[in-house]
Amino acid sequence: MPHNFRDSLASSHAAEGLSLWAEVYQKAFPSMVSMVNHRQDGEHQRSGIDRSIILANSKQILVDEKIRWKAYNDIAIEFLSDRDRKIQGWVCKPLRCDYIAYAVAPLGKCYLLPTLQLQSAWAENCEQWAKQYREILAHNSSGNRSYVTVSLGAPVSVLFSAIGKCLRVCFKPRIQQNPY
Repeated sequence: MPHNFRDSLASSHAAEGLSLWAEVYQKAFPSMVSMVNHRQDGEHQRSGIDRSIILANSKQILVDEKIRWKAYNDIAIEFLSDRDRKIQGWVCKPLRCDYIAYAVAPLGKCYLLPTLQLQSAWAENCEQWAKQYREILAHNSSGNRSYVTVSLGAPVSVLFSAIGKCLRVCFKPRIQQNPY
């Protein structure tokens, strides 16, 4: 049965008020003083921002929130938001968010995926992962239009290992005297 866009959006909006988000952000960002919801239609939504977290030093962290209601042991990485029109999914398109907060409600776990490194890991590994891991098709409808969203179910350990590699950059060693 196709997902209805309005129903999915309503489900997302219902999840926005869950106490799990405040619990996650308080644990992940101990100096958090507030969080601001950006679910209304507009520039924030088009840029992949569902919420901003404000820290005590005034730093703002931008987050795109995803929630899964079944206990899967992988992370569904959306690479096509519309298969037929070849519209990029959130792992490929430019986003302004700093993190994707990916909560698996029945497991009580939220994975904070750093957006830039996640997208770099995807670009580096997508061909190999496509051969190894399952493709997830979501049939959707919005008004008169039907479309298929395509994701890939990447194991958590594989995904975090690839993200970690993006945080370590090698360069040609330089051997010289310290000029100071």
